[in-house]
Amino acid sequence: MLVDFNTLPDTARVWIYQANRSFTDDELATINSKLDSFITEWTAHGADLKAGYDIKYKRFITIGLDQSLNAASGCSIDASVHFIQELEKEFKVDLLDKMNVSYKQGEFIAYKPLSDFRKMAKNKSVSKKTIVFNNLVTNKAEYLDNWEVPAAESWHARFM
Repeated sequence: MLVDFNTLPDTARVWIYQANRSFTDDELATINSKLDSFITEWTAHGADLKAGYDIKYKRFITIGLDQSLNAASGCSIDASVHFIQELEKEFKVDLLDKMNVSYKQGEFIAYKPLSDFRKMAKNKSVSKKTIVFNNLVTNKAEYLDNWEVPAAESWHARFM
């Protein structure tokens, strides 16, 4: 059951997929349509899942699930990952590699392998004040408050 992401409770579980590049406006229109269809049909053992999505900076796809109606099952999570893999193939983009870091450079979103980010921190090319995207947040409240934060306030701090 597709709902507006903003109506999901703060306790809604979230999964964040960061792209290695920005999507074009045409790609975003298609992705929105595909997300609408997927989430409308998304179930756990035949039971409706109350979910929504958010796309930020033409680069991050966040799926939110209100688990108070029905919780995600292994099969439903597998279905969502399979859906994301289909997007990767169709748009020739990387969405599942968790060994990469996205951060802000002014208004630009940079995307680097974790090893490069570590070197940049050592060389002071990024600092504790650099705005990073903490894709490890687990619920909507954390997504809204702790997803886009200075590196010092995220797991990225260990490299500073």
